[in-house]
Amino acid sequence: MKLLETERLILRSWKISDLDDFYEYSKNPNVGPMAGWKPHKNKEISKGILQSFIKNDEVWAIVYKKNNRVIGSIGNHRDVKRNLLKARMIGYVLSEEYWGKGIMTEAVNRVIKYLFEEIKCEVVSCYHYHGNHKSKRVIEKCGFKYDGTLRMASETYDGRIYDDLCYSITKMEYCDEYKIKYL
Repeated sequence: MKLLETERLILRSWKISDLDDFYEYSKNPNVGPMAGWKPHKNKEISKGILQSFIKNDEVWAIVYKKNNRVIGSIGNHRDVKRNLLKARMIGYVLSEEYWGKGIMTEAVNRVIKYLFEEIKCEVVSCYHYHGNHKSKRVIEKCGFKYDGTLRMASETYDGRIYDDLCYSITKMEYCDEYKIKYL
């Protein structure tokens, strides 16, 4: 993945040496379930997932410049809810220690810029479950518009079925927001 940078963050490909940082936030019971995945019980689970991140190359490690630690991840995935070649979906997770500091908004905005300006996407989407108010706030701050609720859309690790609250931002909306010529 292309290295991306913001004022406080570096978004880069994962390395196996990131295992300790990844496990540290992935074992937290307040982190994974908000995104639909089970907290990691041990480093072997984290290592397997980390290896898939490295192999598939769709998820950036979020590195906090101040301490050079990996504090979360942000994915750039094919949007399975849209049958468009130039549609991408962003998914993210952040260590609880860094919640409420505008870090994820900073990372998402940088990925949106990359997807529209460099990858030439037509639409970028983002989803969250009911009750994940922090994620909803990031989505809204980044300019996504509420598309609607896709009922009974996702099954989580524990077998529960959740609605997906669906948001998107189009290339035209992005260009209007940043007052740039339509890409």
